[in-house]
Amino acid sequence: MAMVTGAYVTAKALHNMGVDTIFYIIGGPVTPILEECKKLGMKMVDVRHEQCASNAAHAYSRLRGKPGVCITPSGPATANALPGLANALADASPVIAIGGSTALNQRGTGAFQEMDQMAVMTPAVKQSVQAILPERVPQQLAQLYRRAMEGVKGPVYLDMPADVISAQMDETKVGYPTANYVEPRSSANPESVKQAIEILRQAKRPLVVSGSGVIWSQASKELHEFVDVTGIPFMTTPQGRGVIPEDHRLSFPASRSTAFKEADAVLIVGTRSNFILSYFRPPRWAADAKFIMVNIDGDEVNHNRRMEVGLIGDAREILKQLSAEAKGKFDPKKETEWVKTLAAKHAANEEKNEIKWNSTQTPIHPMRMMAEVRKILKRDGVLVVDGHDTLNFGRQSLPTHTPGHRLNSGTHGTMGISVPFGIGAKAAMPNNQVVVVCGDGSFGWLGTNIDSAVRNKLGILFVVNNNGGMTASPEGSKRIEGHNLGHSNLHMVCQAYGGYGERVEKPEEIAAALQRGLKATAEGIPAVINVITDSHARSSTYLGFFGEAGEYS
Repeated sequence: MAMVTGAYVTAKALHNMGVDTIFYIIGGPVTPILEECKKLGMKMVDVRHEQCASNAAHAYSRLRGKPGVCITPSGPATANALPGLANALADASPVIAIGGSTALNQRGTGAFQEMDQMAVMTPAVKQSVQAILPERVPQQLAQLYRRAMEGVKGPVYLDMPADVISAQMDETKVGYPTANYVEPRSSANPESVKQAIEILRQAKRPLVVSGSGVIWSQASKELHEFVDVTGIPFMTTPQGRGVIPEDHRLSFPASRSTAFKEADAVLIVGTRSNFILSYFRPPRWAADAKFIMVNIDGDEVNHNRRMEVGLIGDAREILKQLSAEAKGKFDPKKETEWVKTLAAKHAANEEKNEIKWNSTQTPIHPMRMMAEVRKILKRDGVLVVDGHDTLNFGRQSLPTHTPGHRLNSGTHGTMGISVPFGIGAKAAMPNNQVVVVCGDGSFGWLGTNIDSAVRNKLGILFVVNNNGGMTASPEGSKRIEGHNLGHSNLHMVCQAYGGYGERVEKPEEIAAALQRGLKATAEGIPAVINVITDSHARSSTYLGFFGEAGEYS
């Protein structure tokens, strides 16, 4: 009779499900689980704050297309993971969180770090489950894995009491599910598909808008085919970029505002009707435009904006249906007046940006910094963008050509994801270039987790747009209390932990500094290039620190 512990069956169940990486903080009741995971050969990435663990698992999930896993000690340690899980829920990204907790036989006694973790976690996840019998943990994990992946994806939580972790049992009594999760792929009503194509065929200014649902469905190839079959120009949400390379002939990202305002028929694929796309409402969108929505979640159809057609199901399967129906009904090689309009607007805006990209001013304009970053980005590199003005400057300047390789603060607008997302991205894709572009404010949230990147030999390049504040400030204005940060030597944080750091104050010095940073990352050493930028250079989409409101994208 082979006796095993709850820690062992938990680790073995994760291993059987294909989990290969764990983001964690050591300590408390979960330590035996972590030890068993290491014995089974999983990559163990320890961090300095539990929010970093949940954020890193989130980034890992987006790049690998499966749940990231984070494990935290009990009480406040598990509560610290909550912001990252809430962000993953808003971002529809699968994460499996495992939190240690007070032993069941000590509940209500005032035991060390005792708290109702289930009550804390439930609002931030799709499902929360507490382990009671250790031999049932593998079934519970399998259930949570399916819940995280099915339909609209999201995080889940398993609460592991200390006495369940340490309990011993006969392994022959433990059932380990062996069946891997298989994504269900449902098609749309054929008549609705015909109706959708007819609306697009009759439109003078049709547009495709896609989001992360295309990435989760692995439907980039099918979206690309649909665009090529119809000749309809496309836009994406910020994190949905790269599903079609942005140097495609029908990609005009710099004409975004014009495309949205003037489109008369819009095919929405795998994204929601929320503030990111102005709820698809006027004045950003035409009042008389006709909308068609493809979404796995039927509740999104007619949410905030009436849809002419709702195609509920898997994006990949429905795009196949749309392409089949569209063949022979469009002239995809024809350069329509609509395409010419978008191309001209794109070119004009790029020409305006060119002036800032080539700026020689000191302090450095953030767009000059972005231009230098753009030169070193690889086509399959992973780009993380975090911050306030930094997000928008990056949107205008930094392209993405590979599906899923663009990560940012997401629907929740969660600042401070830069370092954790960089860690999660590099752990997920160790052979790919990972570049994080962030503001000095956003870096400050979880910047000490650079220590984790150093110790785990994660060669990540961090480029900080250091404008000395939580955001830029209007010329001549006085920053409000708590807004002014000063041009801190953030690169020295990385140096203190054993990484590479450099401060840059002149535009002509940026390129060489980036190359030195890349050289360090090639050796598994994270690097922070701290670029001192103009504190008054504000992006065009601004969120009202000084009373103004604008587009966030």
